[in-house]
Amino acid sequence: MGLLTEGNPLSWTETKNLAEHVRKHGITQFINSYRRLKDREGDVLKWGDEVEYIVVKFDHKKKIARVSLRAPEILKILNDKEAADPDGVKSLWRPEYGAYMIEGTPGKPYGGLLAHFNIVEANMRHRREEVEQLLEPGEAILSLTSFPRLGCIPFTWPETFPTPNEGATHSLFFPNDAIFPNHPRFKTLTRNIRLRRGEKVAINIPIFKDVHTPSPFKEDLAALGDDGEAEKAALPDHIYMDAMGFGMGCCCLQLTFQACNIEEAKTLYDQLTPLCPIMLALTAASPLYRGYVSDVDCRWNVISGSVDCRTREERGLAPLRFNKFRIPKSRYDSIDSYLSELGEKFNDVPLVYDESIYQRLREANIDNALAKHIAHLFIRDTVSLFSEKINQNDETDTDHFENIQSTNWQSMRFKPPPANSSIGWRVEFRPCEAQLTDFENAAIVCFVVLLTRVILSYKLNFIIPISKVDENMAKAQKRSAVTKEVFWFRTDLTMPKCNDVQNNCQSAGDASGSKSTGSSSDENVCCADPTNYAQMSINDIINGKDSVFPGLVPLINSYLNGMDVDADTHCTIQQYLKLIQRRASGEILTTAGWIRQFVMKHPEYKKDSVVSEIINYDLLSKIVDVQSGRISCPELLGQCLINNSKTTESIPAAFTKAYPCAQ
Repeated sequence: MGLLTEGNPLSWTETKNLAEHVRKHGITQFINSYRRLKDREGDVLKWGDEVEYIVVKFDHKKKIARVSLRAPEILKILNDKEAADPDGVKSLWRPEYGAYMIEGTPGKPYGGLLAHFNIVEANMRHRREEVEQLLEPGEAILSLTSFPRLGCIPFTWPETFPTPNEGATHSLFFPNDAIFPNHPRFKTLTRNIRLRRGEKVAINIPIFKDVHTPSPFKEDLAALGDDGEAEKAALPDHIYMDAMGFGMGCCCLQLTFQACNIEEAKTLYDQLTPLCPIMLALTAASPLYRGYVSDVDCRWNVISGSVDCRTREERGLAPLRFNKFRIPKSRYDSIDSYLSELGEKFNDVPLVYDESIYQRLREANIDNALAKHIAHLFIRDTVSLFSEKINQNDETDTDHFENIQSTNWQSMRFKPPPANSSIGWRVEFRPCEAQLTDFENAAIVCFVVLLTRVILSYKLNFIIPISKVDENMAKAQKRSAVTKEVFWFRTDLTMPKCNDVQNNCQSAGDASGSKSTGSSSDENVCCADPTNYAQMSINDIINGKDSVFPGLVPLINSYLNGMDVDADTHCTIQQYLKLIQRRASGEILTTAGWIRQFVMKHPEYKKDSVVSEIINYDLLSKIVDVQSGRISCPELLGQCLINNSKTTESIPAAFTKAYPCAQ
């Protein structure tokens, strides 16, 4: 959830009046940190995952399942345990947006040993068991991306009700009591995003049109207390949601990597960016919203809409008078520019950034791409400020910088080292949806970590124009995207050689209109042939396609064949890779596909797109059985058919000349 500063939150008016103060000092803090840390070298690979969970309360007599608002109580016990023995705990726990949510991470980061892949799943299992010990009868903890009936009153335990005319949300569906109560950040963000926008957030997700779904599908919102605002915002044939909790109340799976220096961090940031939509589609897990079956499989646009604080002027719905910029995206969305010298050539989308901030950064000798990136983040206002944090020491503090950095919730996050810390330059990989089982979550984590090792070891290049990444992000959310859509992806993964491609180099990095200012080094940077990308299925990307593309899993296996991997670790990794391969090929279902199939085959489903109480109860009950291992679920998890011998699956012979390091 980002920076969790303690203190007394300011009103929106007070916060708004201090927006420029935060921006000015936030940039000063970044410049000071950059000067201290830009030459930092030699940090070793460390990485960790974050899994978010929902606590669910089952009433087995009435066959009802609701979110349990006991997360604050559970979290206090876990935090007290950490405080008593900070070096001895196996997992760390932090609050999340919902009073029914909790976030768990490993107690210590993993390192560069391949054997660490053998303990990821065990640590995730320990986390789940640690919380389960604190649950009351009828409660369960689920790594479920989206609670199917969130917003169907009453959906909480104990029962709480929305207050459309007061509180932080003013929602017709989402009660203020469902927001985590023990930290002021969450309600403050909710209130200030709504007030800055000038109206409630409006999330519209297309409904799945089944045989008996009304056409057009349109709800009677006046019956829920609407004063006309929701009626105006709700689109026909869409599921309408009106509060931050519908997005930030979802769960996800995230990874953070420490790089050896700033340049490696930039490389990882850029090279992982084209993988974001691929992994979003591959981990799709959320087809149900507000008690309806939607026509999408992912949470991305729901969260994006849930924190969209842009005014009508910034959204292009009114002339600019009180705001400085037209802003194309919400503050939660895919990234808008690459950071490395190679990646900068593929920044083909006009980038909105603050020219004065950019100039300050350039005068501080911060390179063109990074300066634009920071100046782009800082077009946003702070939406949460505490009285104790107004005045800071810009030489040592970084809270003003992190205030805006951490509320730009993008698909990738570039993270400078914290002040007075042994932690180095990091990148955060943020698109993945939470999976139902520890096995799946561990498989996703280990796959992405292995990809980072392959990228750096083989010096691979995945970069495509940023506009194509945006296209892919839109496709990734569609129903059954993993098997039905094709995605732009680079076909030639070799890094460019100046002599070979100099004539093909086209600087798209200055395609950002009159605000763009190129650096003097731009002309000396080579880019790969801009035609070396094509549309491929996720199966092609993961498993390979004839002589067109080697496949990510075969590349990983080639990397592993050159490493000294013990038999147990090899077997574990191969099970994880097989899950990825089978899901990419359509042999097994995504979580979204499995959930959708369960609902549509349920005897109580009336083909009207409605997820009733009993369907919800039966679905979540089965999820509990699957995640606990009480029942098998081969359509979701496949079968374990891996032996301990070293894999012979590698990149096809046709690619060995192109990738000599992988032979």
